[in-house]
Amino acid sequence: YKPTLLIFDEHGDVLFGNTGPVAEELLQNNQLHLQDEKSVEQITLRHGDKFYVVKRKLESNTQTIGWVVLLSPEKEIARSTEELKLLAIMLGSLGLLGWVVIYLLTRKLSEPIKDVADAAKQIVTGNYDIHFQKNVKEKEIYELIHSFKDMTDRLRQLELMRTELLAGVTHELKTPVTSISGLVQAVRDEIVTGEESKEFLEICAKETNRLQKMVEDLLDFNTYAMGDMKVSKELLNMNELIQEITHQWLIVQEEDSVKLTTLLPEQSITAATDPLRVQQILYNLLNNAKQAVVGNGTIEVSLSGHEREIRIDVQDSGTGIPEEERHLIFERFFRGKQKKHKVRGLGLGLPFSRMMAKSLGGDLQLKQSSDAGTTFTIVLPK
Repeated sequence: YKPTLLIFDEHGDVLFGNTGPVAEELLQNNQLHLQDEKSVEQITLRHGDKFYVVKRKLESNTQTIGWVVLLSPEKEIARSTEELKLLAIMLGSLGLLGWVVIYLLTRKLSEPIKDVADAAKQIVTGNYDIHFQKNVKEKEIYELIHSFKDMTDRLRQLELMRTELLAGVTHELKTPVTSISGLVQAVRDEIVTGEESKEFLEICAKETNRLQKMVEDLLDFNTYAMGDMKVSKELLNMNELIQEITHQWLIVQEEDSVKLTTLLPEQSITAATDPLRVQQILYNLLNNAKQAVVGNGTIEVSLSGHEREIRIDVQDSGTGIPEEERHLIFERFFRGKQKKHKVRGLGLGLPFSRMMAKSLGGDLQLKQSSDAGTTFTIVLPK
């Protein structure tokens, strides 16, 4: 049996619907009870089949004009109920499975993020020794962890440089101050007299000048770091400028152990630049090259012209820069292990020189470094 829809008039006659044997039996036995107030009731046929009768009274102006009756076998309703139960079980299972999947994925994604959050807390306390999971497969999470690790390494290096800077500045300032104090004390107490006292005062003057130069370097670097670097460009013959700068640098050198050669192209190269800044950059590079050279080494300065730029290479025959320090040489206040014990300074030469090169619209680059020597390249626009 299938569900049957019937429409009756106010007299109980069928107006619409396929009566069929079930409806006819119910009508003959007067089992529909249209006047009954019950909207749902269960009826058993003579063969034992059970039906549910659902009826709804139709009214117009408070008057009954008919009924709508739905006949449905109990088995059909039970089957539908079982299907709904099965559907509910399936939906519930899918929902539970989805929740489990989401929970596992969320936990998998949240664990590395939680590790990053914990690492950030450790950094706040000053601990930069951070370790993360290496088997992260999600691209975004991997990039987050990798970027955070790079930032941590950078912070560790900056903190180390800050500590070394404080120690270095203290040492660099204390040494000449102590020396000046001792020399002046000796002259004042007349421990030394005559020509020897003049020599002591001359040493004091040199130490004072060196202190003044260190303070000026710090002030200048701070000014340039704030973007207040003045540049005065003019069209120059770069061949003549390089020749003049290298000649002046050689004159002030007290030792002749280093051989300086210049390689200039036959055809003159012109560029619009600031001669004072170019001189400062070259002096810094030449001084560094001299410090790197051991014994009777060589320094070579070469000039080459290109379509839109010129390149000045400064090459020395020194021992080179250790590979682990090459990416740090342009960091402010960084000083390599070899220089810390041999050369006094603040570690501002190369950062300062690169800032000046950039202010001219160019750059300062480490071209190469090996056991056979190091080459720096000044790139300037024409």
